[in-house]
Amino acid sequence: MTTAETNELKVIAGGSIAALLKELAPQFEKASGYKLSIHFDSTPNIITRMTSGTPFDAIVVPSDVFRDGGAKALLATSPVADIALVGYGVIVRAGTPKPDISTPSVLKRGLLDAKSVAFLPASAAGSYITRVFEQLGIAEEMKAKTRVQATPAQIAPAVARGEAELGLFLTNVLIAPGVEFAGPLPPPLQQQLTFTAAIAADTKEADTARAFVDFLMTPSAVAAIKAAGMAPGTRQTY
Repeated sequence: MTTAETNELKVIAGGSIAALLKELAPQFEKASGYKLSIHFDSTPNIITRMTSGTPFDAIVVPSDVFRDGGAKALLATSPVADIALVGYGVIVRAGTPKPDISTPSVLKRGLLDAKSVAFLPASAAGSYITRVFEQLGIAEEMKAKTRVQATPAQIAPAVARGEAELGLFLTNVLIAPGVEFAGPLPPPLQQQLTFTAAIAADTKEADTARAFVDFLMTPSAVAAIKAAGMAPGTRQTY
């Protein structure tokens, strides 16, 4: 028999994948007998958490985390799996006009015309949105319009309440009551964010951590990923 303390798998995950992992967690817990203790956060905070000595067994994070040498050094080289990919889109409050965002030029006009925009700048996805503003040449104008949200899950409700005219982020977190999808970012500006799973190099729960990564690639997990508006990834070693 294992103790309650060792019967727990500590996971660090991106905030934008919170709903998916909360849905999948009971399946893994039932099959493994392990309780998943998941800390959801933004990419900068994930890197800080990993490199500050906070214990963890596995991660499911934006692939940007792997670009940080300090964080990557704490991870085992295998298994590493890209489990889900998702693009960017725009939402409006339900019942309000949807801006034309089909090309970069009309997207630029729609952003400039909007009184306010909700997103989470301090994240991998938010960093990309900021770069989109820079590419469109409206970075300074958008600073005054931005209504910063604390978590991805707060973006859609802020738009639904009328606190922001538009919401921009990963499409999987924009599906919520009270809002309507205006569309994806136009092809020249569209990009997919990849969520990657890996295990800690020094985990004492290596077998269970590997089983968790494998579980995220099973048919039931893939079905949940698709239902969440994301595309399943493929296993690969970095």
